Amino acid sequence: MGRQASISSRKQYGLARVCRVWEVARSSVYAWRERSQRRASQSRRRPGPQGPCSDGKLVADVRKALKESPFHGEGYRKVWARLRFKGIRTSKEHVRPLMREHGLQAPHRVGRPRGPAAHDGTITTERPNEMWGTDMTATVTIEEGQAAVMVAVDHCSFECVGLHAAKSGNRFEALEPVRQGVKERLGGFAPGAAVGLALRHDHGTAYLSDAFQGELAFLGSTYP
Repeated sequence: MGRQASISSRKQYGLARVCRVWEVARSSVYAWRERSQRRASQSRRRPGPQGPCSDGKLVADVRKALKESPFHGEGYRKVWARLRFKGIRTSKEHVRPLMREHGLQAPHRVGRPRGPAAHDGTITTERPNEMWGTDMTATVTIEEGQAAVMVAVDHCSFECVGLHAAKSGNRFEALEPVRQGVKERLGGFAPGAAVGLALRHDHGTAYLSDAFQGELAFLGSTYP
């Protein structure tokens, strides 16, 4: 429709005007065009020499190689190597699109669930000092260069209970904002002073270190 010409002005309507009137995003039109072109290109015979076997036979050989493999899920490079070992000559760049097109690629690691499902919909608490979160970032100063900034925040009031900056963001420096919060909010730094307090962190190396975890155990704090 965008290529059609107006009867009165004798000018084409244009894609932008048609999408605005029909309330359709142009990105959707471009995506539809791309999918159509991709399907058309896949239906055509691939360019270049066809090799010793057709695509259909090569897909069957790939399925057989995956079935015979003792491992669960292998990438196109290993499949290509297994085919070469069997005397089936082809290229990696031929095996890869065929495996992708037929859903034969190796599965990817999903990882831990994120978002609301990981913490039952909320990470806020009804009372202060029930859960703190701690994290660190890096910044650059004019005189000292790069520095690590560490912070601890209460999940109820969103107040900063501890703030610390240091040249290094090691495990000992990462403890400082937690120590500040325990001293100021929980009555002093002592064994079991943080019993009932959950401390969230991002599982960085500093937070998983023996020094950091040992300090939390000394204070009585746990990970939620």
